[in-house]
Amino acid sequence: MTSTSPLPDPVTRRPDPAPGTGGLVDRHGRVATDLRVSLTDRCNLRCTYCMPPEGLDWLPKVEVLTDEELARLVRIGVERLGIREVRFTGGEPLLRPGLVGIVGAATALRPRPEVSLTTNAIGLARVAPALAAAGLDRINVSLDTTDRDRFTQLTHRDRLGDVLAGLAAAQRAGLTPVKVNAVLLRGINEADAVPLLDFCLEHGYQLRFIEQMPLDAHHAWTRGEMVTAEDILARLAAAHDLTPDTEERGSAPAERWLVDGGPATVGVIASVTRSFCGSCDRTRLTADGQVRNCLFAREESDLRTPMRDGATDAELADRWRIATLGKLPGHGIDDPSFLQPTRPMSAIGG
Repeated sequence: MTSTSPLPDPVTRRPDPAPGTGGLVDRHGRVATDLRVSLTDRCNLRCTYCMPPEGLDWLPKVEVLTDEELARLVRIGVERLGIREVRFTGGEPLLRPGLVGIVGAATALRPRPEVSLTTNAIGLARVAPALAAAGLDRINVSLDTTDRDRFTQLTHRDRLGDVLAGLAAAQRAGLTPVKVNAVLLRGINEADAVPLLDFCLEHGYQLRFIEQMPLDAHHAWTRGEMVTAEDILARLAAAHDLTPDTEERGSAPAERWLVDGGPATVGVIASVTRSFCGSCDRTRLTADGQVRNCLFAREESDLRTPMRDGATDAELADRWRIATLGKLPGHGIDDPSFLQPTRPMSAIGG
C-alpha cells in the first residue's frame, strides 16, 4: 500500500553566530553559514534546462578567480565570517585543473568546514581517490535519467556510462553519502522518477528530486510546465510506500520521505512550490568573484576587483557582510513582478 501526505511547511531555523564572529547576517535574522563556490562557468554537458546545445559565451580567463584568490576568499569566509560548510560547484567543477588543491586548501582550514562537491561525474572515476585524499567529505551528482537514449536527449552528450562509473568510484573512495540530484521535465523524463529511485536504492545512493527552477540560459521556463513536488511524490507513491521522515529538517532544502518503511529515504526539494527562503543559510561566490546573497538575486557584489586592488582580509569581509544585509525575504518566483536572473545556473553555481 502506498501513501503520501501533503508536504509540510518548511521549518525555519535561524542559527545564532558565535559571539563576536561578525558573521553573515541579513536584515531578516538569517545567518549564512553555507558557502557555495562556483569554480567555473564551463560545462561538458548541455542539459536542456540549463544551456543551449551550442553552449554559452564563457567567462574570459582573466576574469576568473585564480586558485589562490579562491582559496583566500574561502579562508576569509571560514575564519572571519562563520562559514561552516563549503560546496564547490560549477558549471562543472571537475573541469577546473586545480580542483584537488582547492579542496585541500579548504579542508586544511581551522575551524574545518564540511567540504562537498556537486558534479555531473564525468571524469570523477579518475579523480575520486585524489579528492578523497584531499579531504573532500562527500559528493552530489546530477543525474536525471538512467536511460542512455534519454540521457543523450537531455544532455546532448552520450556520456551516461561515464556518470555511472563516477558514481561508483565516489562510493568506493568513501565520498559518502553519495547523493544524486535529479530534475524531471514534463514530457521528457517524468517516467524516470521510479527507475531513478530504484537505481539509487539498489546502489545505496541518496536520491533528491529538485523542481525545475527559472535559471535556464534561454529563459524558456514556465511555472505551468514544471513538474511539481506533488507530481513527483504521486509518481513515486505508485510504486513505493512513502512516509514523512520525522527527523528535523532544519535549514536543509529537501523534505525527506522514508521509502517502504526505511531506512532508505528520498528527498524532494520544492524550490518553487514550497520555498524554504525563511530558513536559507547560503551565500554564493561566482567563478569571477561576485557575491550573490540569493540564487535568484539580480544584483551582485564584487570582491574580485577590490581584492586585486589590494584590499585587506578585513575589508573584503566587510564587503561580504554588507552584501548579505541586502538579502530579500524570499526569491519571489510567485510574484507577478518576478524577473529571472540574467546569469544562468551554469554561471551562478548551484
